[in-house]
Amino acid sequence: MSTFIGQLVGFAVIVFLVWRYVVPPVRTMMKNQQETVRSQLRDNAEAGQKVADADTEHTKALEEAKAEAAKMIEDARHDADKIAEQLRAHADSELERIKVQGAQQVQLLRQQMIRELRQSLGAESVHRAGDMVREFVSNPEEQSATIDRFLAELEEMAPSNKVFEDAVTAKLRSASRESVAQIVRQLDADVADLDVDALTTLADDLGSVVKLVRRESLLARHLSDPSSSTDTRVQLVERLLSGKVSDPALSVLKNAASQRWSSTSDLIYGIRHIASLALLVRAEREGQIDDVEDQLFRFSRILDAEPRLITLLSEHSTPVDGRMALLTNVLQGRASRNAADVLRQTIELLHGERADEAVRELATLAVSRRGEVVAHVHAASELSEAQSNRLTEVLTRIYGQPVSVQFDVDPALIGGLSIEVGDEVIDGSLASKLASAENRLPD
Repeated sequence: MSTFIGQLVGFAVIVFLVWRYVVPPVRTMMKNQQETVRSQLRDNAEAGQKVADADTEHTKALEEAKAEAAKMIEDARHDADKIAEQLRAHADSELERIKVQGAQQVQLLRQQMIRELRQSLGAESVHRAGDMVREFVSNPEEQSATIDRFLAELEEMAPSNKVFEDAVTAKLRSASRESVAQIVRQLDADVADLDVDALTTLADDLGSVVKLVRRESLLARHLSDPSSSTDTRVQLVERLLSGKVSDPALSVLKNAASQRWSSTSDLIYGIRHIASLALLVRAEREGQIDDVEDQLFRFSRILDAEPRLITLLSEHSTPVDGRMALLTNVLQGRASRNAADVLRQTIELLHGERADEAVRELATLAVSRRGEVVAHVHAASELSEAQSNRLTEVLTRIYGQPVSVQFDVDPALIGGLSIEVGDEVIDGSLASKLASAENRLPD
């Protein structure tokens, strides 16, 4: 019995201990577990609700997206129709513009073709006419007849009112031109009693002075300085050159120093001009001025045909001996002494001027010594003596003073004549008439 009671007490103690120390933690743990389960259940319920809500939102969004897509498709279809309409309108407008532009282009092309056809036909007509004219005037008698017809037309011209200036000194300013004229007048008086040798010495001395004043630029400036007195300039010439040049040359130089010059280069040109004139006066004294004039014009035409020769003779920076040797080779004894001397002097004294222009001026100077003007006449063939005399008479009547005619044969003129007197040109050549006809063809 006591055993039973002891066991019962022990069991009671165990129960108490279990109840006291085991049951509460277990109960708390179970309660916590239940709370956790309930919390998880609530979370699951909330998650399920969120899933359901998400499905609802998804469905709603899907519906809205479908509606929006349908609207966008409708808007796109509407915009496409609008764009297509605009494109059709633009295409119609562009088509109309292209049609109008095409019509205009066709019209322009048509007009251009008409112009080209007219030009082609006109040019061909002129060329055929030129061939016919050339064939017609291939007969010397017919070519001569074209000159006679031009001379007949020339005879009907009214006298020219052109006033001819000194063609040689025309490029100088007024003061220098008057100074040269004054020196020439004094020269004519001074050389009246000089013989041929004295004229040669005069020309040589003046040529040497030209070289001197070119080398001594300060001397040239003093002699041409308008601010210094005339006596001072004349005394300078006397002091420097007396006894070194001939008396006629000294007289010319003193006269030149007393004149008024527009520039130093004009003074040098004036002295060179008188040097050339002295040689031409020498040719006059020997009765060869006509031959000299003719030879100068012939040499001028040689230069015109040889541009390279012009360059070589004009290059003043090259040794003068080389240029003189070249000139001698070109002349080859075909020029008279007077013509050769004046050409040598002119080429030797060139200083920047063109040889062809200087020779032309020299020839013109030779003509002007006789009070004549020069007429450069270009013809397709040689003129007969009667035609040449008739032309000279007609030009003399037109210009009211003697005319020296210089002929040049140019077959390219075909027929008729081309005449240059000073800066006037009378072109009656068949070539110019054909060219004028071609230029007047419709555009």
